[in-house]
Amino acid sequence: MPNSTRTPRSRRRNGVQPAAFLPIALFAALWAVLALTVGTPAWLGIVYAGASVVAFVLYAVDKSAARADRRRTPESTLLGAGLVGGWPGAIVAQQVLRHKTVKREFRVPFWITVVVNVLAFVAVCVLLG
Repeated sequence: MPNSTRTPRSRRRNGVQPAAFLPIALFAALWAVLALTVGTPAWLGIVYAGASVVAFVLYAVDKSAARADRRRTPESTLLGAGLVGGWPGAIVAQQVLRHKTVKREFRVPFWITVVVNVLAFVAVCVLLG
């Protein structure tokens, strides 16, 4: 098999990179630390879970539209879903669906929204916890 068609050893057969889930694990650890020290409002868990489901669905719809050459979901919508707490679901969608994982013009703003969201999360916990 030529090198160009081989799957890198760091990836599983379905293309999922386990290391891509590290930010979610680190966020869960941060959540635990804040819950034990300053407290975390219960409603935040509902917000993150709901926003993550919405983000996953938005990515799935966009991937389907891309394959079918239909009208796409605007990147600003995908980024907005991540910004309001859906970035864990977006990461899962990116990996499972293999969507929006390469384009640098999207990846950089995506990670900026993750950092902004995590900083807002810490601020909310400290102020309301």
